[in-house]
Amino acid sequence: MALGNPRFDPRQQQRGYQIRVNHRIRVPEVRVIGADGGMLGVLPTHEALRSALEQGLDLVEVNPKADPPVCKILDFGKYKYEEKKKQAQARRNQSVVEIKEIKLRPKTDDHDIAFKVKAARRFLDAGHKVKFTVRFRGREITHPEKAHEQLDVILKALDDVANIETRPMMEARAMSLVVAPKPALMQKVAQMRAAQERARQQAEKDGKSMPPAPSSIDLPEDADDDDGGDEDDGDSNEGGKAPN
Repeated sequence: MALGNPRFDPRQQQRGYQIRVNHRIRVPEVRVIGADGGMLGVLPTHEALRSALEQGLDLVEVNPKADPPVCKILDFGKYKYEEKKKQAQARRNQSVVEIKEIKLRPKTDDHDIAFKVKAARRFLDAGHKVKFTVRFRGREITHPEKAHEQLDVILKALDDVANIETRPMMEARAMSLVVAPKPALMQKVAQMRAAQERARQQAEKDGKSMPPAPSSIDLPEDADDDDGGDEDDGDSNEGGKAPN
């Protein structure tokens, strides 16, 4: 016995909006915009389609929600090409902010911290946020003040280029801090990207190839970040004799 509810058919996938063109436009009448941009008024759909085909063009629905729907006479192939160019342009102009993570250990020495601060400056100069993570092992977690001291040193070193976005906080066996580029620095990055886009467009116009963009800066994992073992640097007595 059939149930009242319709059976679910996995083949029936919801499809996004698709532009209707020519014979796919099935409403009886449409408001038509000519190829020159002038308004042709409300016409029976078959007349609008005949007019488009006589010009070697297409009838394209540009506003399906209007009453009646608005259609334009144009070259649909060229229209799709221009739309793709606009979307690509929008993606290039979009400001993408990444979060770069820099890892430390409570035993990371001053020299390594200075190296990591220098790397953080490069990330910030590129418009990225930076997350500093101090990871604890064994009994190191009983001395979180050491991580606080390291992060304070880092904050002072980056005070001219970064603002605190997330203050130091514990995450499981790690303490993290997130900083973001200052507004003036972000403005500088936006100007730099705009100049690069203008250069790219000029190179495209001149038929020249642009040099590849510089690759992202990757920090090598140093000995302090090695997860190969769980030694507690003498703080743990596992596998050894109890202290006297």
